[in-house]
Amino acid sequence: MLSLVAAIAYTGCKKKQDTVSTLVTVSYPIITINGSQYVSIHVGGTFTPPTATAVDTFYKEKMVVVTDLGTLDNTTPGLYTVVYSAKNHYGFVGTANLYVAVTDISDSLDLSGWYIRSVSPPNINRAAHYTKLARGLFMTDNVGGVDTTDPTTGARISAAFAVLSPTTIDFGTQLTSGGTLSTYSSSLSLVPMDTTVAYALNLGGFGSSTRTFKKQ
Repeated sequence: MLSLVAAIAYTGCKKKQDTVSTLVTVSYPIITINGSQYVSIHVGGTFTPPTATAVDTFYKEKMVVVTDLGTLDNTTPGLYTVVYSAKNHYGFVGTANLYVAVTDISDSLDLSGWYIRSVSPPNINRAAHYTKLARGLFMTDNVGGVDTTDPTTGARISAAFAVLSPTTIDFGTQLTSGGTLSTYSSSLSLVPMDTTVAYALNLGGFGSSTRTFKKQ
C-alpha cells in the first residue's frame, strides 16, 4: 500500500515538472546582405543574388538565410524585391529586402535633387529629396509628399523606384515604414527645366489622387 502511494506521488510530481512553461524572449535574426541592397541590371542581363548572413545577437545563434526571388523577371523592365529571411530556433523570423531595377535606361540619367509636390495653394514644405542608388534606380524620402512641418498630415515614407524609359517609372510592390506600397498612373517627364514625376499611391491613408512632383 505504501509503495502504491509513493508511486502515485512520484507520478504526480513528475507530471507537474513536465508541464512547466518556459518564458521566451522575443528576438529576431538580423540579416546582413553582402553588398548593396539596390542593384540595377540590363533587360535580359544576369542577376546573381548576393550572399547574406543571419545572426540572432540575443540567443547568440547563426542561421541559414533563405533567398526568395519572388516575381523577379530579368526579361521584363520593372522594380523587383528579393526577400532574404532567416528563422531562429524559437521560430522568430527576420527579413531583409534587396531591390533590383531591370532597365536599359542610360546611367547618365540622374534625377537627384529636391522636388516640390504640386498642390493648391503652393506649399514649399511638401518637399521630397531624390537620391540615385544605382543606374535607373532612385529613392524618394517623402513618397506621399506630406507637409514636412506638420506631422499630423501623415508620416514621411521613403520608397525606391526604377526609371524604365524617359516617360516611365515603376515602384513595384515594396514594404515601407507605412505598409506595403504600390503605385498606378505613374509617369515621368524629362522636359528641360521642367522635370516632373507623377503617380497615385496604393498605400493606406494616402487617398487615390495623382501626386505630381516638380524638380527644383
